Amino acid sequence: MGEADHSGHRARLRGRLLDAGGDALADYELVEYLLALAIPRRDTKPLAKRLLAEFGSLAQLVSADPESLRRIDGLGDGAIAALKIVQAASLRMLKGEFRDKPLLSSWDALLDWLRADMGPIDVERVRILYLNARNMLIRDELASEGSIDQSAIYVREVVKRALELGASAIILVHNHPSGSPEPSRQDIAITREIADAAGKLGIALHDHIIIGGSDHRSFRAMGLL
Repeated sequence: MGEADHSGHRARLRGRLLDAGGDALADYELVEYLLALAIPRRDTKPLAKRLLAEFGSLAQLVSADPESLRRIDGLGDGAIAALKIVQAASLRMLKGEFRDKPLLSSWDALLDWLRADMGPIDVERVRILYLNARNMLIRDELASEGSIDQSAIYVREVVKRALELGASAIILVHNHPSGSPEPSRQDIAITREIADAAGKLGIALHDHIIIGGSDHRSFRAMGLL
C-alpha cells in the first residue's frame, strides 16, 4: 500500500470514527489508527492485528508494561506512549467518577476503575486505598507486587502508613492474574490480621476487593469482614 493509499485508508477510518463513534471501528482498527498517529508513514494494520493477537485484547494491550511492548518488533517509544496515554486517559476518567466523593457511595464507579486498572495485568499487585473520616480517598498506593503472602511485615506497614496519612479507614485491593477472583485461605488470613491490627488503632478495614479479570469479589459482601 503506497503513501496515498495509507492516507486515504486512514481518512476513511477517521470519517467512520467521527461520524459514527468508536463503536464503528473494530478493536484492531482503533489500534491501527492510533498507531498511525505515531507512525504516519507505515501501514499499521498488520502491527495492530499482531499486537492484539500477542496481548489478547485491547485492554490487555494498553495495560501492558512498556518493556513487554518494546519486545514487539516495529513498536518504538512513540507508539508505546500512544498506547499508554489511552490507558492513562481511560483510568483518569474512571477515577474522576469517585475522586471527590465518598467511596462508599460511589462503589460501582470504584469497581469499574479497579477492574480496568487491575483486571488485565498479568502480575499480582496489592494496593491500599486510604480514606479520611468522610470516606473520601486520601491516597491510593501500590503496596507490593507479587503474592500477598510474601511479606512478613506487610500488616505492620499497612497500619503504619495509615497512621502517617491520618487515615480513618482503608480498603485493601489485589488482583488474581489467573482470572478467578475467589479468595484463598491466605487472602482470608491476611485480611483478618490487617482488620485486627488496624481496628486496635481505630482504623476501619472497609473491604478487601479481589479483582479477577472483569470479575471481582468483596470480602464485605461475602460476609468475611
